[in-house]
Amino acid sequence: MKTQINKYSNNFIYNIINEDFKKNKCSLLHTRFPPEPNGYLHIGHAKSICLNFELASLYNGYCNLRFDDTNPVKENIKYINAIINDITWLGYKWNKKIYYSSEYFSELYKYAKELIKKNLAYVDQLTKKQIREYRGTLVIPGKNSPYRNRSIEENLQLFKEMKKGYFNPGEACLRAKIDMSSPNIIMRDPVLYRVIFEKHHQTKHQWCIYPMYDFAHCISDSIEGITHSFCTLEFQDNKCLYNWILENTSVLNRPKQYEFARLNLKYSILSKRKIKILIEKKIINDWDDPRIQTISGLRRKGYTPSSIRKFCEKIGVTKQNNLIEFSMLEYCIRNELNENAIRTMAVLEPIKLYLYNIDDNYQENFIVPNHPKKPELGNHEITFTNTIYIEREDFKEKYENNYKRLKIGQEIRLRYSYIIKAEKIEKDKYGNIIQIICFCDLNTLGKKPINRKNPSVIHWISVKNSFSSEFRLYEKLFNIHNPEQEQNFLSFLNPNSMIIKHGFIEKQISEKIKKHINDIKNKNINLFFQFERVGYFCIDLIDSKKNKLIFNRTVSLRDTWNLKKQLI
Repeated sequence: MKTQINKYSNNFIYNIINEDFKKNKCSLLHTRFPPEPNGYLHIGHAKSICLNFELASLYNGYCNLRFDDTNPVKENIKYINAIINDITWLGYKWNKKIYYSSEYFSELYKYAKELIKKNLAYVDQLTKKQIREYRGTLVIPGKNSPYRNRSIEENLQLFKEMKKGYFNPGEACLRAKIDMSSPNIIMRDPVLYRVIFEKHHQTKHQWCIYPMYDFAHCISDSIEGITHSFCTLEFQDNKCLYNWILENTSVLNRPKQYEFARLNLKYSILSKRKIKILIEKKIINDWDDPRIQTISGLRRKGYTPSSIRKFCEKIGVTKQNNLIEFSMLEYCIRNELNENAIRTMAVLEPIKLYLYNIDDNYQENFIVPNHPKKPELGNHEITFTNTIYIEREDFKEKYENNYKRLKIGQEIRLRYSYIIKAEKIEKDKYGNIIQIICFCDLNTLGKKPINRKNPSVIHWISVKNSFSSEFRLYEKLFNIHNPEQEQNFLSFLNPNSMIIKHGFIEKQISEKIKKHINDIKNKNINLFFQFERVGYFCIDLIDSKKNKLIFNRTVSLRDTWNLKKQLI
């Protein structure tokens, strides 16, 4: 088997597959991505998606999408649809159809009975609490259940009665008969089946007993002909059970399990259970909140499929757990948007500026580039009048020596336009600035000032050429590097993880967006902008409407988070 060298040709898994081909242990690579439909996918899942699909492509093999749907209590068709959407959006296509472990419930039941007939499984009637107590600890071996030595015939009958619904949840379960003194606690007679009276999203009310993940997972791999089963390191101890089930049932195929380090990202929570807590406590809005690193949250924030794939490529695949810098994720999208985002001006926290020496009816239009280094991206028109908005932080009323932007008596250049000089301010009766009164030097368009220092440049928008918009500025949701490790992780929330500003964008840009807003939403295709001196933004495809445009900041122009920490 000849493979092309690419970004996934340099890790230990690639070397394992290569050896298997060399030794004729494998003639066609068949991988799978097997999410449980009990929540949305996150950036950690993206790493696994990229690995499985990219390796299958590299070796001209197949990658299945299979939902390991063995617990109807936690699963939801909404999660299935979201997962399908995320994988499609990332740019991957699965082999043939979508698979479900629930398709194999009849076969799984048959293999469970086979274990009973081999005296390798039994129906236990200990409570959940008793099962935990009997299991022992890392230093204390477990002890056998009093139901462990039931006859094969009795276990078959009881298992049949479980299937018919004669037992309530928690009253009976099927356990493997392995070794209650095993140093690997997972091998101390693990539960294989339990009773659940819930409607299943695929099989409806056909079943009231459901296989445990560990039992269904390996057999599903076998049925589908998976050759290499990749999972993260927390499943390393489960490998013994994976192999035990395959070795003790009459399955035809014997996949091999290999583990790699899961993705741990600084300042982030990736646990589905903890994300659900954040949603329930209304700390975040839903699974697609841009402050969390679900794929849908990242998409809504403005991340692209290529930036996420690039990030997964850069972090690589190893067996060493580590905590990845959040700035690496931001680096990948910042680099991409720097190349492709349309440059335009927006004022997020406006203050009005009046140019007193220009007539009220005066209007001048400038053609400006959409990208300074990419003429192929075209141009757009901006309008200059005597009343404009600038950022509030670009003006200081009180004199500061090192302040390089606008202050009384100081010159500044308006981007693409003239040099102006602030002369006075007007305030209301409460002391709030109404507007800044300035002189505009009409001889400085595109020219350096004669015998004067070249001033700093600020952005602006003409009041007549403005469209009111909302801007959502996102920062890390947590203030500490590894909130996953904290039992009381909610104590470390960043109170400024989302700041909402109300300002203006250029009217020409807003007209273009409004014209195509329905197509943008329906096709899930976003538009990206660099609001000059502010950051990279995209349209919020969920909350935006024609009469109310909302922009999410995808990423700042540079890593301001680490810069802030250095200054503290």
